Amino acid sequence: MIEGVMIKPLKLIPDERGRLMEILREDDDIFLRFGQAYLTTGYPGVVKAWHYHKNQYDNFCVLKGMMKVALYDARKESPTEGEVNEFFLGEHRPLVLRIPPGVYHGFKTISTEEALLINIPTQSYRYDAPDEFRVPAHENDIPYDWARKDG
Repeated sequence: MIEGVMIKPLKLIPDERGRLMEILREDDDIFLRFGQAYLTTGYPGVVKAWHYHKNQYDNFCVLKGMMKVALYDARKESPTEGEVNEFFLGEHRPLVLRIPPGVYHGFKTISTEEALLINIPTQSYRYDAPDEFRVPAHENDIPYDWARKDG
């Protein structure tokens, strides 16, 4: 796994009234600090990629549907430089994925319905100076193919 990436399996607690699932707690090993919380969605088959942050950690949790999240370690000082990781998050695999600064990331919705992702980054978004650096989803130097892998 890419250096600094962490996952936290989540536990659903159902009863006759519905379900409860804690996502991130301040006493979790994965927790660093709170910046903000936001929701983003993806339509079926759509890729939203690639970007990285210089300072911010992201904490992804897919609440509805399924997403394939890909990571690429572009950090020159990292022992896992050049490594690619792929994770499947969502209703069938509830977890939090922590993505460290300097690691490119993106996602593709693989469910047949719109997927909902909540992110709890360690910093608030700065409209005047965003900590967000992008490359195109398909034409870049990242060794990853977003196509479905059968077999």
